Amino acid sequence: MARVLTIGEAKRLGLAGRTSLEIVSGEKGAHAITLRLVKIPVPQRGEKPRGPHYHDTFEECMYVLSGTGTTYADSGEYPLNPGDSILMPAGERHVTRNTGREPLMLLCFFPVPDITKGTFDVPQA
Repeated sequence: MARVLTIGEAKRLGLAGRTSLEIVSGEKGAHAITLRLVKIPVPQRGEKPRGPHYHDTFEECMYVLSGTGTTYADSGEYPLNPGDSILMPAGERHVTRNTGREPLMLLCFFPVPDITKGTFDVPQA
């Protein structure tokens, strides 16, 4: 049965350096997808940027709603603008940072109902 999931029902996640709302996931009854709305704020002077992470067995697709940023990945640096999408392969370390003057808003799609089981932060030196 189809179901409407509102932003008001989204689960607020306590993730470093960003606001993340999990709109669709296994917790909401999905069998093969997670959808998150992510807001990356404008970096503040002296603020230490967060480090990269990776998803060991699944891809991530990010769609830029607004703002500008850059995804830093094992394979290179990718500037992002509104309307752009980036597909991150499984296992590739990456982090997306805001490079603009307004919040960077992303929709992040994952082909699994629970990304916590396969997402790992890269230890920082």
